[in-house]
Amino acid sequence: MKTIDQYHKWIEWSEEDQVYIGRCPDLITGIHGDDPIALFGQLRATLDEVVEAFATKGKPLPQPSIRPMQDVML
Repeated sequence: MKTIDQYHKWIEWSEEDQVYIGRCPDLITGIHGDDPIALFGQLRATLDEVVEAFATKGKPLPQPSIRPMQDVML
């Protein structure tokens, strides 16, 4: 498992911006694009770069804080 796999990622359509938005709030605010499949790959590549930047600076990664749905349900 890659480090980025522990963080929740999703792609959603922005009606306001008329583009897809890729999000991973624990690490970045988001990226955007026209193709949701391609955007997910770009999001993963961006997150790999973020993880590498943390490692280069010797900083710890933030703990994942977005919880899976089963953790939220009562």
